[in-house]
Amino acid sequence: MPAMKVLIVDDEHDVEPLFRQRFRRELRSGALALEFAFSGEEALALLDERGADVVLVLSDINMPGMSGLDLLERIKATPPPRPVCLMTAYDDDAHRRDAAARGADGYLTKPVDFDALYAALERVLSRPQRRAGGEHGQPQDRDRS
Repeated sequence: MPAMKVLIVDDEHDVEPLFRQRFRRELRSGALALEFAFSGEEALALLDERGADVVLVLSDINMPGMSGLDLLERIKATPPPRPVCLMTAYDDDAHRRDAAARGADGYLTKPVDFDALYAALERVLSRPQRRAGGEHGQPQDRDRS
């Protein structure tokens, strides 16, 4: 069974080792593959070049250049349908409303609560929209330490 591929978009480069550490078991078992982009523009290029099997995009909201909200709109306007969850260190009702209005499938605050992230992944990836892009295994044997 192919790995479930998730694209993580954040201008802070330290998120890559953090996510790789937190998902190490899923990565090692082949259940999960992570791609990283460090800007909205880089994320769109990656999705265009090799993103056919990306089943979820997890993006920071506040980034230089293209914001995560703008990236969300661009991804939602381009087939195939793909869930997008947003994360931010600046949680407020306006961000939540704006994200929901633009079609966000989830919303997380930083620092990332990995229990909440696991729950969001399971919820978003179990929706029918995901099935249109193919079947992939869900992360299992979670290490939340």
